[in-house]
Amino acid sequence: MIYADAILSRARLYTVDDAQPWAEAVAVREGRIVAVGDAREMDDLRGPQTEVYDLGGRLVLPAFSDAHIHFVWWALQRRQVDVTDVPTPQEAAARVAARAQTLPAGAWVRGGGFNRNLWPGSEWPTKDLLDATAPRNPVALDSKDGHSLWVNSRALALAGITASTPDPMGGVIRRDARGEPTGILNENAVPLVFNAIPPESEEECIAAVREGIPLAWAAGITAIHEANDTPEARSFRTFQALDRAGELGLRVLQHIPVANLGHALSVGLRSGFGHDRLRIGGIKIFADGALGSRTADMLEPYVGEPDNWGVAVVDKEELLEVVSRAAAGGLLVTVHAIGDRANRHVLDVLAEVRKQEREQGDAPLRHRVEHVQIAHPDDLPRLARLDVIASVQPLHATSDMVMADRHWGEPRVRGAYAYASLSASGARLAFGSDAPIEPFAPLLGIHAAVTRRRADGRPGPSGWHPEQRLRVEDVVRAYTWGAAYAAGEERARGSITAGKVADFVILSQDIFECRPMDILQTQIEATFFAGRLVHGKV
Repeated sequence: MIYADAILSRARLYTVDDAQPWAEAVAVREGRIVAVGDAREMDDLRGPQTEVYDLGGRLVLPAFSDAHIHFVWWALQRRQVDVTDVPTPQEAAARVAARAQTLPAGAWVRGGGFNRNLWPGSEWPTKDLLDATAPRNPVALDSKDGHSLWVNSRALALAGITASTPDPMGGVIRRDARGEPTGILNENAVPLVFNAIPPESEEECIAAVREGIPLAWAAGITAIHEANDTPEARSFRTFQALDRAGELGLRVLQHIPVANLGHALSVGLRSGFGHDRLRIGGIKIFADGALGSRTADMLEPYVGEPDNWGVAVVDKEELLEVVSRAAAGGLLVTVHAIGDRANRHVLDVLAEVRKQEREQGDAPLRHRVEHVQIAHPDDLPRLARLDVIASVQPLHATSDMVMADRHWGEPRVRGAYAYASLSASGARLAFGSDAPIEPFAPLLGIHAAVTRRRADGRPGPSGWHPEQRLRVEDVVRAYTWGAAYAAGEERARGSITAGKVADFVILSQDIFECRPMDILQTQIEATFFAGRLVHGKV
């Protein structure tokens, strides 16, 4: 008789398996689920060496996936200057000054998280403030949305950016009245500085990610979709190194930057290649900017900014050419689109590519739109019709709601972060965090999607656009099975089903039964990865 290695018994298991939504026990052997059902049905699998966990009715879910995360960037940023939520640019500069004092002259000061929308007047900061606080060091600070960079004069000089430097296609070098760069770069202008910053070593990246993996387990996460990479494949190389060393404690879907499309096609790489710890996803493309930087590409101008329609990072014709090449080579695309015009253009392109797939007799690839933050009412149902995955991040809705009301305004803001409308239309949802933009914390995301409220209760009991609230069941599914489906792995993970990997989380309370606002008080008591307890205790 072959016995189970472990049995979780007397639990309240929400399986996310339509054939058996609820159960009270699950048995595990060699990292996989061998049985799901009543506690008494597991008796035959219980041997002398079987570890039995009596959960006393606690809630068990499939472990969470984060379907959109910049894990390596987040891990490295933890070691940099944190200017998240600082109330003024002066406070950000003070933190830069403190770090610069610990570094030799000429060493780069890196950091991120600044959000000018929190500052009086919401004006862009300038290089002058950083020049005064860090005169000996080049400084580069990422904006909270990751679509802008605040730098000082030393950084501009090292990047070779002057008044005569032209704006790159799809990018903006912000300038003063004399035409001099102010120290703010948007979208495709950001790499002009990044290219001048010495890259982190592979050892630094590995160490940072190694430190970060247990924090993912603590959040109940065992699988991630790495949303992008550098042209040098910094993230992919890091994950490969950890995998070779037997230290990759996450299931990683690695997307490829569009800059490397030609290389991927030349070696015949296809979406899905890899194994259960590291697989190839799709080609990451940016269609536009972001709301925080007011560079999301819009059908109508921003409120109070009649000349600002956002930034189209790539034009529609080039996007069609790139997506067609990728799809013909067996590579799905995952396209960043935030503004309503960007989403319309992306869906127009994907409609044409779906037609090409049918004409060529190819199986439809699982193309994705990342964020879908605002879509015209005519476009929202098209994701379902085209069978395109909506990869969205619930915390963006509650984090951005004030900005969305201010800069997009009524009535078009009613089409923003429209998760319930997407679900009702039949669109497939996969939920993530966009960390480090937002914290990777699925329980916080579940709360945001179910209540449409911030932790302090704002904007009130009904939530922001309450018609877009989702049920707990729908949100849990998007963080588990939906993300697994987007990765092409729904047969291997995403639900508590016999034959799938034994990745589970045990929660401190039943989020299906507690008051929606109390979801915030829920803790991850334990996380199992491949049948092994990796976080907490039972």
